[in-house]
Formats: sequence, structure tokens, C-alpha cells
Amino acid sequence: MSHIVTIKTEVRDPSSVAAACRRLAIDEPVEGTAQLYSGQASGLLVRLPDWLYPVVIDTACGSVRYDNYGGAWGDEQHLHRFLQMYAVERTRSEARRKNYETSERALADGSILIEIEIGGHS
Repeated sequence: MSHIVTIKTEVRDPSSVAAACRRLAIDEPVEGTAQLYSGQASGLLVRLPDWLYPVVIDTACGSVRYDNYGGAWGDEQHLHRFLQMYAVERTRSEARRKNYETSERALADGSILIEIEIGGHS
């Protein structure tokens, strides 16, 4: 039986953050404090392509802080792509932990279909 699932992403898993960065061929995240335009933020720092300030992820509460000044300091598509890769990597990680098989396929609209095989049924 097939199921459609919608995921609201909270970014809580540092290893999935790192895996998403590797998939996107961007620098590995580092723990630290960043000066954003309007203040400081601490957590995992992710440098997205051509962004003036890093994205700061607080894995304790799952929040993502960033300042891109409405796109002037960074294309928000890079953030959306990162969050998509995080969700894919987190899903695959949980499936592996339960010994489930996964496969994924990029769809024409830019979304990613992940199939999880549980006991011989996906």
C-alpha cells in the first residue's frame, strides 16, 4: 500500500545536516556563533552558496535562523534545497536505523520521492 506523507521539518539531527551539506557539495557545518545583520545566533553554521551570512541551526529546538534581506543577501532557493536535502537524509537515516530499504527519485517538479520498503512492501 502506498502512502503520501507531508513532513514539517525541524532541523534537529547534526549528522543529517552534515549529510545534506555533502550532497549539496557545500562546506560541512561547524558549531559556533555567527554575527547576523541584526544580532548573534549560535548553533550549527551552514554556509550556503553566495549568502552573506550563514544559516544558524539550533538543533536543540529545531529552529533555523538566517538573514538574507529578502533575497538581497542570499537566494532563498538555496535554503529550500538545503532543507529538502536535510529531510531526505533524515528520512533515510531513520529508515536505515529500522533496517528498512530506501530508494529515491527526483521528480520533474523538483520534489523527491522516497520509497521505504518495510518487510518486502514499499
